Amino acid sequence: MSASTPAKPTACLALADGTIFYGNGFGATGQTVAELCFNTAMTGYQEIMTDPSYAGQIVTFTFPHVGNVGVNPDDDETGDPVAEGLVVKWDPTAPSNWRSAENLKTWLERRGRIAIGGVDTRRLTRAIRQSGAPHVALAHDPDGNFDIAALVAAARGFKGLEGVDLAKDVTCAQSYRWNEMRWAWPEGYSEQKDPKFKVVAVDYGAKRNILRCLATVGCDVTVLPASATAEEVLAHAPDGLFLSNGPGDPAATGAYAVPMIREVMEQRDMPVFGICLGHQMLALALGARTVKMNHGHHGANHPVKDLETGKVEITSMNHGFAVDAQSLPAGVIETHRSLFDGSNCGIRMADRPVWSVQYHPEASPGPQDSYYLFERFAAAMAERQPA
Repeated sequence: MSASTPAKPTACLALADGTIFYGNGFGATGQTVAELCFNTAMTGYQEIMTDPSYAGQIVTFTFPHVGNVGVNPDDDETGDPVAEGLVVKWDPTAPSNWRSAENLKTWLERRGRIAIGGVDTRRLTRAIRQSGAPHVALAHDPDGNFDIAALVAAARGFKGLEGVDLAKDVTCAQSYRWNEMRWAWPEGYSEQKDPKFKVVAVDYGAKRNILRCLATVGCDVTVLPASATAEEVLAHAPDGLFLSNGPGDPAATGAYAVPMIREVMEQRDMPVFGICLGHQMLALALGARTVKMNHGHHGANHPVKDLETGKVEITSMNHGFAVDAQSLPAGVIETHRSLFDGSNCGIRMADRPVWSVQYHPEASPGPQDSYYLFERFAAAMAERQPA
């Protein structure tokens, strides 16, 4: 417990094994249960909290200075925070950044998300690495009244993420068009007014910055819900198909996503590009398997090797499941691999412009190491357009 923790804690984090962490509560009051993961990024806490891929999870930040640049509307990756809660070492300080429009504490309270500060996050991170992502209950009570036995029971009662389709909970309710491009100084976000390619993006929990990157390389983007059928996708006569990031167990989402992807690929020979859950959806559609990881990959400093060029990219990752490289069928090539643990980070078909990566090229941790993937997608569509 840090020196800033009051004599009577106002927040409590209970793990399913009975371990208890006390600290200072901020943000919303109440209680939530989720899987606990840790993120090693030094920046981007607002983008992380609003990333739909974190549905069903509470995030422990290993970097202690969380909240120091405040929050602003431009950095939201979706309309509201999706991560269930936040765990930090030090209480957020007053924001100091010219882009700040609100402080983190107020933002979390207004958005209904619980947070706890004053926690030994190094100890918590070690526990996650050694024993896997635990099920936890997080409670915030300004009076400091906690029923510990009930919190532990709630953590033990959490069903976990295996076998759970969360994409249906975070996808869009109906289709929409997207034409906003990446942020650039000094104009900020601008509109794509001269698109060259029609792209259907299937939303399993899409981040806004992915859609901006597609628009920036010349795409006229139509976003469809995760449940979209092959008929609905092909009705837009796209030049390319994009499969977005998202949360949950890929095998569960694949129950309806995989048949759609296979049917589209059978009917149209067009470029297909997937990121994160979209990578896993494509792998399943091609005949591979996915597996639950011990503690997953969450951070902006993950080295990934391009096995075909030898290039090493510094990438942003957020996934608790991975494609089993040993299950890749003939004709599907492993293109990228994590240098942390050797897990699969990319695949492509040998004879078609169909590929995907596990990491997030739009997040720019390199900062531009992986942006070429969007340019490759655009180039593949350009090659198929009539002269």
